[in-house]
This record gives sequence, structure tokens and C-alpha cells, in this order.
Amino acid sequence: MKTFFTFLVLCLFVNSLAQRVMDTVDTKLGKIVVYSNQTWELIQEDAFDGVLNPQVHEIMNSKEIGGPYTMEWDDNDCYSRVNDLTKMKDTVWLCLDGDSLGNFTMPIDGPVTSRYKYRNGKFHNGIDLDLVTGDTVVSAFDGIVRYARKNSGGYGNLVIIRHFNGLETYYAHLSKLLVFSGQQIKSGEVLGLGGNTGHSFGSHLHFEVRFYDAAMNPEELIDFKKKELKSTNLLLHKTMFRPGVTPSDQWKKKSNGSKEYVAKKYYKVRAGDTLSRIAERNRTSVSTLCRLNGLRSTSILQIGQNLRVK
Repeated sequence: MKTFFTFLVLCLFVNSLAQRVMDTVDTKLGKIVVYSNQTWELIQEDAFDGVLNPQVHEIMNSKEIGGPYTMEWDDNDCYSRVNDLTKMKDTVWLCLDGDSLGNFTMPIDGPVTSRYKYRNGKFHNGIDLDLVTGDTVVSAFDGIVRYARKNSGGYGNLVIIRHFNGLETYYAHLSKLLVFSGQQIKSGEVLGLGGNTGHSFGSHLHFEVRFYDAAMNPEELIDFKKKELKSTNLLLHKTMFRPGVTPSDQWKKKSNGSKEYVAKKYYKVRAGDTLSRIAERNRTSVSTLCRLNGLRSTSILQIGQNLRVK
């Protein structure tokens, strides 16, 4: 639902935005939000195109960069699945602090347990941070909550916050959601409680950083050991995004128009393997293997290399 929410406060006992969200109810008049201090408010819907930074969006739609790239606002879907930032033609500069972003805050004060890398034959698109179920998880920057719901694709209870420089941060596997789509949130404010929901083996926070739907390594901007930003500036270029693997590859459109999740499948290269043999063995084509892995038909394969085949 491409909507943006403006606040109409109906109860003025205390500042309800400082309270935790206990429940939300969709009505014909808008979304009713119930807070932990027993106050409530009605959130009315206005049209919104999802763009929080018109200057960055203009750059991302320029021919110099290779646009157009879309910036949809959808509180039912975590990806738009249309942008491929490996085709960017130039570098884009983003500011990581300032009045509109607030000071950076670590989402959870826990050690890194898994990094942005191939893991068990699949690519892990974020950083895992250790926690105990029930620990509070906070927003890294100021922004607006785009998505706050249980996700069927493996994230479990997921919160996505869109920030005023074009970035989005993902907070997955939560045990409880304490924000709602359209809510403005400050850096350091609680968005949920850590947990073990979705495709998760043990309590932790799966944390992602995305730009126009494309995942990047969170360690490009955050020093997780020092728990601070590496720099107040971020220079984005196509090599920061994995070649040949776009969000659209995870889904296929069914005959009734709905989307169906397609689990990724990987193959580890063995001695004597060629692209044609791997394609035949996995009932796919060489062109598909090249597209999914950013290869050419003449690329040299390495023994032990993980190739995505589905």
C-alpha cells in the first residue's frame, strides 16, 4: 500500500509517540494505534510516493547514473525487486549524519556472530548481532517506518526503516514489533524486541542496509567493533552490490498475479566442472548461470566456488 501517514492525535494525556505501540487496527477512517499508556490515536492516510530525499532521487534517475531507479513505498512487501545497482554508471555520495538523520546508534549492543558473505551455500545479505530474546532493538538513524509485520520470506517479524538519505535499514527475527508503518522514529528509539522468529537458529538480530532495495555490506559504513560510523560520508558505486543477483530473482509471478517465493539454490564447483555441465546437472541454462552469478560464458571456474543455480 503506497501510503504515507500524517498524525492526528485524538488523546492528549501525554506524548503518545514516546510510548510503545501495543496494537494497530485498520479502519475506514485510517489506522488506530494503541499505546502502552492506554492512549490511542488515529493515523490518517495521505498520498506519498516514497521519496524522502528528492535530490538523491533526482540523481538516481539521471542518465549519468544509469537510472531510472524506483523508490516505492509499500508496507506489504519488503522489496520492489526491480532495481539492479550493479549497472550504476557513476558514484553517488550520501551523507550519514545531519539534522534529518540524527546521530548514529547501534541497533543492539551485541557482538557480530555472522557477516555479509556466502554461508552454507547461500548469500547472507546482512550482519547478525547476538542478543537475548526480549532485548530492546533501536533504530540506527532517524527515519520513517515503512514495513512492520511478520514476513513470510524468512525474516520473521521484520521492521524496515527508510531514512532521509535514501538508505533503508532492516531489523529481522524480532519477537515483538513496537512500531507501525508510517511512524516517524528517531535514532536510538525502540522499534521492537529481539527474538528468534522466521528462518533463525538462535536468538539474534539480522541487520541489513539497503539502497534502492539493493543490499550492501553494513560494514561499508559501520565499524561494529567500535560501534560507530566509519565516516560521515558514504560513496556508493556498483561494485558494492553483488553482480547478477537482484531481489527479483527470489520471486516469480503466478498466473493469478500474486508473487511466490522461490528458494535460492547453490552448487559448489568440483574438479572438471564446466558451466554447461553444471547447467545440465541442475536443469538450467548457461545464460541463466551467467546472469545469476555475474559471469561470462568464458569465465574460469574455481574449485569450491559457490554458484547460484536457482
